[in-house]
Amino acid sequence: MAQRGPAFHKKFFTAGTLDLAGGLRNTLVSRMPVKNSTRKKLTRSEQRDLDTKIEFIEGLVRRDPDYVDALQLLGDHYTQRGRYAEGLKMDERLARLQPGDALVFYNLACSYSLTEQFDRAALALEKALGLGYRDFNWLARDPDLHKLRQQPIYRHIEDKIHRMKVKVR
Repeated sequence: MAQRGPAFHKKFFTAGTLDLAGGLRNTLVSRMPVKNSTRKKLTRSEQRDLDTKIEFIEGLVRRDPDYVDALQLLGDHYTQRGRYAEGLKMDERLARLQPGDALVFYNLACSYSLTEQFDRAALALEKALGLGYRDFNWLARDPDLHKLRQQPIYRHIEDKIHRMKVKVR
């Protein structure tokens, strides 16, 4: 699932900004990741800006609990802020709302990995692969999956990916 900001791995990026008066402006440009395998520490100003965005989007989600774009942004922002359990809750909601979306299940795998639920992370990642997730290069270096890649259960996923690569070529 796509990047969460320039230093994160997940979902999508926005062309515009969050306009507190006008709502989300120029929302989703792409659901493909802005790939960066390093994670930068947020400055105090960035933390405040992110907290403001979170509060605003939480209000949107309270009014419309199934607003997928807002749930994705909220999950991304929670993860950027280090609020992994809350990001996981958003990703679980998205998986229920969009059960056929490979990127949603990839992001869910990342959230499970960040919360050290490795069996669930592996299952979600396998589901993402089954639904068509194919960015194997990013998967191999995504910092949110680092801890999962250290687990024995990941060897099975690596074997599956290798078999998929052979079929593609």
